[in-house]
Amino acid sequence: MGSSLSVDPDTHVVVVGGGFGGIAAAQQLKSYGIHFTLIDMRDAFHHNPAALRAAVQSGFAKKTFIPYKETFGESFVQGQVVKVDTDARVVVLGDGQEACYTHLILCTGTDGPFPGSFNTVAPYQAAIEAYENFVKEIQCADSVLVVGGGSTGVEMAAEVKTEYPDKKVILIHPHIALADAGLLPSVREQAKEVLFEKGVELVLGQKVANLQDLKLNVTQKDIVITTDKGTELKADLVICCAGSKINSGAYSATMSECLAGNGALKVNEHLQVRGFDRIYALGDCTNVEEPKTAYNAGLHAGVAVTNIINSITGKPLVAYHTGNVTMLLAMGYDDGVGQLNGYRLPRFLVVQAKSKSLLLWKSWKDMGQTSP
Repeated sequence: MGSSLSVDPDTHVVVVGGGFGGIAAAQQLKSYGIHFTLIDMRDAFHHNPAALRAAVQSGFAKKTFIPYKETFGESFVQGQVVKVDTDARVVVLGDGQEACYTHLILCTGTDGPFPGSFNTVAPYQAAIEAYENFVKEIQCADSVLVVGGGSTGVEMAAEVKTEYPDKKVILIHPHIALADAGLLPSVREQAKEVLFEKGVELVLGQKVANLQDLKLNVTQKDIVITTDKGTELKADLVICCAGSKINSGAYSATMSECLAGNGALKVNEHLQVRGFDRIYALGDCTNVEEPKTAYNAGLHAGVAVTNIINSITGKPLVAYHTGNVTMLLAMGYDDGVGQLNGYRLPRFLVVQAKSKSLLLWKSWKDMGQTSP
């Protein structure tokens, strides 16, 4: 990927967040021989595009967690960053540890409800157990209701119905169109068609009114769900796939002037946080207007690391430019929809490219490890 650079030995890049953007940045820094520290609250990278299959298929979850230490050794520190001191150039962890930086990369991502996300301070073996327990809940339910018809909700409903075709699966969404708004209308319509073909019941244009009163992720017979339009539904298991929020807790107090209304970090064309020439942000926690995907986070990482190197070596900084949307939705192992560089793909190609393997092989390869 790179060759060792002759840089100031005091250069130390701290990467906060070990998601797709974080591990891509860390691997590039490692390949160039630049001293870095990667910090994450978990002890293993979570390949979360496969989280939903891990929620329905027993034994799958262990493939979705990849230990950081085996890849990054002493350059990895487990902990939760609670403060970024931009004056002292120090990040502070919840246990009191501190990490000094000359350059900082923030890739704290988003947090959403389980099983789509697992952002908990816990050993990855506990995370695997949580997914295995969730599979048992689904197996005990005769009917499942998925709240939220964004990309995660669409994939969740499809995974449940594919793995358990005899179960009743309902998807409720406040809008008529499904999946990510950045997708082509024809792709979003195709996602709806796949769900219909699989037998998922769609309740569109309605919002769950009693969500706060529902016990999520636990099977109970005939849970009553009501909507804002007065519709009453019943299901044995309710899964929420809506309400993701940006993880800005590490820097919201000291960098509040850099935050957009939703908590996203405002960045310039070089992915530098506005007002800070040594702090970069990438992935889901930025205000870059594009779909928040692993693919885009990886592109951000390349720009951020290149710009850190260029700033050290006196070269001009490079700019990040959003392109045509590339996004693939795995709708069970046997179907999927998506687009590449703005062009809709045939469903069978999405199956081959993503749905079968969920690109797990790529993350294990990128981490330099062998999948179990």
